[in-house]
This record gives sequence, structure tokens and C-alpha cells, in this order.
Amino acid sequence: MRCSLIVTDNAPPAGDGQPDAPPRASTERFIVEAGLAAQLAAFVEPAIIDLGFRLVRVSVQGKEGKTVQIMAERPDGTISIDDCETISKQISPILDVNDVFAGAYRLEVSSPGIDRPLVRPSDFEDWEGYEAKVELKEAVDGRRRFKGALHGFDDGEVLMECDVEGAGRQVLGFPVHLVSDAKLVLTDDLIREALTRAKKEKSGRPGDGIELDDAEFATGGDPEDDDPLPDDDASVPNRDDDHANDQSKKD
Repeated sequence: MRCSLIVTDNAPPAGDGQPDAPPRASTERFIVEAGLAAQLAAFVEPAIIDLGFRLVRVSVQGKEGKTVQIMAERPDGTISIDDCETISKQISPILDVNDVFAGAYRLEVSSPGIDRPLVRPSDFEDWEGYEAKVELKEAVDGRRRFKGALHGFDDGEVLMECDVEGAGRQVLGFPVHLVSDAKLVLTDDLIREALTRAKKEKSGRPGDGIELDDAEFATGGDPEDDDPLPDDDASVPNRDDDHANDQSKKD
């Protein structure tokens, strides 16, 4: 499998000197669930869209697979605790009617978090300039995992500036259909941007709706954290304990 090396063209645009605005990247999810999580997503996504939100990810966790975590957001990337509660009340009856689980289960509705999954081509444009991790379905020069600054999305490819052995920092293009997982890396710059976006939306909270104290802001994440991205069926810790809306269902 190959990835492309992007060479920047600095030539002036033809015509009247005003370049055409590039088309907006798709807002359709290209990273989707498998198995039971895919079945759940098919049930709940239409209802989430009807409420004016977007589905980010569905995961099934726990030793017996009885915890359903649903990440959602508004089209502008924000979400509030009240929004999570609204979504939970809407989709809980849907899961009950479709009898997905035998017995009790736990439903969690939360924001994507500051170090959020990137599941739409538009996500790579929205967070251009910030650090991310990308995992590929196939290895490129013996590597499946890459980490670097996002350079947007163009011509069906995720653009990322990465360290390339023997060549230094290079902007690489990864075909979107070969990306198996992607997420932002928690850094001070990302936290600042999340706070800025929250203030613009007058939400008073960062992008994932959780409060940040001074220590969290100063520390941020570890930009050298190279832990592998979670697999689809892995148990993903919920970073949004203060923001998730939990609803336990019983017989």
C-alpha cells in the first residue's frame, strides 16, 4: 500500500488571481462500527439526526457487553449536558423496542471529548494544525500508526505532517478508505482552542463540555504519548464522567 507525498505548489492562481474556494470535505462518517455496535448505530443514528445532532461513535463495553456508549455532538462540534440528556431520553426507548439486550444494560451518552475521535473527512479540516494519531488498515513502509500535525483533507486523502525516516518532516496523504482509526492528541494548544471555541459558542465549557481547572489546563496531555489507538471492540475509558449522561436499564 502507498501513501502520497504532498508537494506544495506556490505558483500564483490563473485567471483573475482569486483562487476558487476548495469544496468542503464530506460530513459523512467514514469510520463506522462493526458487529453489535453497528447494529446499535443503525437504530439510534436517525433519531440523533432528527434531534439536530450528529453521531460520532457507538461502542459496546464491559465484560458482558452491557454498557453502550454513544458519542454525539452538534454540527458545530459542541454539546451540553442537557443535550446528552435529551439524546438519552430519545434513544433509550428505541433500544428497548428493538430488544437489543436481554436483561439490564447501561446507556451512556457523552461528548466526543477534547482528544476526540476523527470520524468524518470534515473533522480533519475542522482541526487542521492540531496534532493527531492515525492508524491504517495496512502498513506503509512497515508502519501502521502515524502521529503529526493535521494539514486538512484533500482529494480523498487525510493530510498529515509526519516524521519520515531519512527525509525529516513531510506532509503525507493517506487515502481515507485505508484509515481505520484517528483521534486528536491532547495538548495545551488543543485545550486552548477548545476553550476558545466554547466561548465563541457561549457554552462556558470546552469542546467536550467538561470543566477544566488550572492544573489540567497547564498540564494538558502528553504529546509524546504513543499508546496505540483503541480497537473497535476495546474498552475505551470515558473521559467525560462529568458530562456523560448515564441511564441504567433494568427488566
